[in-house]
Amino acid sequence: MALSESQIPPNAQHYLVCGTEDCERNCQFYCNDCHQPMCEQCRDEHQKNKKTKNHEVVPYKQRKRPLPVEKCKIHPTRHIELLCEECQIPICSKCTGTKEHRGHAFTDLELVFAEKCSLCHIEITKIRSYFEPTSQDLKKEIAGDVTEIKKIMEGIRSSIKTEAEAVKKLVDAVTSDKIEQANKIEQSLLQTLNRQNQEIDYYINYLNDLIKTYYGYLSPSNIEQLTFALKSENLIIRPIPETSKPVPPAFTAVQYRKEDVAKLLGRITVPNTKPENRKIKPMETASTQMKLTEKQRKQDREKSDMKQTLSLSSSVTKVREYTVPGVGSVYHISLGKSGRLWVSDSGGNLVQTDLQGNQLQKIRTSGRSEGYHTVTQDRDMIYTDKDNKVINRITPDNTITEFIKTGDWEPLSILHSSHINGDILVGMRKDGKGKVTRYNKTGTEIQNIQRDNKGQVLYSTPHYITENMNGDVCVSDYNNGVVVVDKSGQHRFSYTGQGSGFRPYGICTDVLGNILVCDRISNTVDLLDQDGQFLSLLLTSQQGVKRPRSVCVDDENNLWVGQGNTNTVTVYKYLQ
Repeated sequence: MALSESQIPPNAQHYLVCGTEDCERNCQFYCNDCHQPMCEQCRDEHQKNKKTKNHEVVPYKQRKRPLPVEKCKIHPTRHIELLCEECQIPICSKCTGTKEHRGHAFTDLELVFAEKCSLCHIEITKIRSYFEPTSQDLKKEIAGDVTEIKKIMEGIRSSIKTEAEAVKKLVDAVTSDKIEQANKIEQSLLQTLNRQNQEIDYYINYLNDLIKTYYGYLSPSNIEQLTFALKSENLIIRPIPETSKPVPPAFTAVQYRKEDVAKLLGRITVPNTKPENRKIKPMETASTQMKLTEKQRKQDREKSDMKQTLSLSSSVTKVREYTVPGVGSVYHISLGKSGRLWVSDSGGNLVQTDLQGNQLQKIRTSGRSEGYHTVTQDRDMIYTDKDNKVINRITPDNTITEFIKTGDWEPLSILHSSHINGDILVGMRKDGKGKVTRYNKTGTEIQNIQRDNKGQVLYSTPHYITENMNGDVCVSDYNNGVVVVDKSGQHRFSYTGQGSGFRPYGICTDVLGNILVCDRISNTVDLLDQDGQFLSLLLTSQQGVKRPRSVCVDDENNLWVGQGNTNTVTVYKYLQ
């Protein structure tokens, strides 16, 4: 949806058409008297005209806002154009003579309106430069706290389960001991009863034998034998053996409450501490940041002005050359500040050097023919490690730390898009498929780009990546050509070269929004416009370029080119 002129932020990069009839040139100036935007040519004519030569014509961004046209409620044929300072209401010129306003002081309403507009823009700037970013920082801090709390609570849950398992093992051990005790008691009691049972069995057998003896004496052969037997002590009936009833054990159950069991599993305690208020950076700090933001806007305006003045040169001129020690070729270049650059070759060597050719630092990496390193605004070098699937950071004091883990994906190419918002774009590969992941400057994943609107995979080997001035993500994919999506991830276009074959390598963009890409097949640097239209073969063998593999554009709009057959970096001027 297009914004009205009043809705366009004062520092936004936008273009308006000249308000003069039949003129379609870009507006650069504004007549505060006529309230009309105009181009440079129409401004000159406007100031030559006798009727308008005394009009106040200013640069467009210094214009006064036109007063909205509104009829006076008391005098409907008149427009309100004054502010009664005493009554603080807008009135028309005729109202000044009425008894309600007689003797009051009046101010030009247009001046009041301009002042109020200016105050509104100041407040908008405060919101955008301080309140909104600070609120977003608080959201990030809260999100970090959410992650931390979830991690802590997961640890507590794990500890509770571990404690429960320990208690369960103790209960099982005690239960086993108790059952063994019961088994031994049972065995002892049964042994006693078995002995008593045997004694009774012996006694019954004794009685049966005694009965048989008595029956034998009932038919004696003579009386003497019977008499003798009755006097014998052997025939006296022995008493029944004594036995005792067993005393069975009893089990006394302990009634446990839920609270008793809970004590066995530890306690969750919430400290009785007042939560600490989150720190909100003061407006003074924000004011400094606002100044930095304004500086960035100034740079953006300068780039915008430069865009209006720069154009492609009729020829490409070699400016200078640098020899980079410690590498056998130049497959990627990352320009830093203070005249330093990082260069990598196809053998895994990553070297930092100055413009005098002095090697400052050298490390071994898993990178090969990819754009796998970039320099941040903080002068940190970040580079991909596809073997370990991580992104590392090298700070200015040469400390190497792990920055981002990429999971199952091999990180190939990387870009720090400082001129847009400081995000980090990473081209990755897994199982023959590719994707682009966007991280914010703290390393939090915020976007994944993998398929087009039809569900087709966009990338297979995204080994170089850059970002255009309009936010387009431009990827040099070894198998799929140059693939360009907008900042929301929607596929805009693809470029597959001018000949029968095309293998893109290094890629970059310039201040005009042009796309520059190296082709391994034709050994040229192709130049495209922002919408993918082929413009020219910018560099060929005619300029002495044999195997271009890496390109980048510096702040002075010079093109730096590295090749696969030499450790020399060549700088060209192609804009004028």
